[in-house]
Order: sequence, then structure tokens, then C-alpha cells
Amino acid sequence: MMESRAVIGDTDMLQAMQKDALRLAGKALDNYEAIDSTEIARFIKKEFDRSYGPGWQCIVGTDFGSFVTHHSGCFIYFGIGNLAILLFNAGEQANLTAKPAA
Repeated sequence: MMESRAVIGDTDMLQAMQKDALRLAGKALDNYEAIDSTEIARFIKKEFDRSYGPGWQCIVGTDFGSFVTHHSGCFIYFGIGNLAILLFNAGEQANLTAKPAA
């Protein structure tokens, strides 16, 4: 379980959403090679769009800088192994009460 090795750098998400982000990242890393950062990002983004509404953005890589604007409660930056993952919503207001997909 890759998500158990995740280290959260910064977040303002609810605990349940954080757990969902880490779970989905772990699932993506089970399904894709770590070098396939675009597919990992696409997977996480689409799952968050489906569970919490549209407008999610996901950036995955080993070396990137960012400065983003996001809705309150809709930001997490974490690392798993040598990958950094930035997930945030700056589009439509996210549905923070949605139930994560199983």
C-alpha cells in the first residue's frame, strides 16, 4: 500500500478527502509506472471530479514549482516515494460533502 508511505507537505482538505487523495494516489501507482506521471495525474483528477464535482487539477512529477489559487478546503500537496502530487480545485466549488468512491 503505497499511500501508507505518503508524506503530506501542505493541505487544507478535510481528513476524509485527504485519505481519499492518498488512497487514489496509491491505486494509481498500482496501475501505472511511476514514470507515467501524466496517467497518474489523469486518474486522480478524474476520480476527484467524479466524487467531488468538476474543476480539480492534478500535477504529478519529481521536480516542479507551483503557485496556485484554490477553493478553501480543496488543496493537498504530498509526496509518495520520489513523486510529488499537487491536487487542488480552482474551478467550480467542490462538493465537500460527497462520498468518496469505493
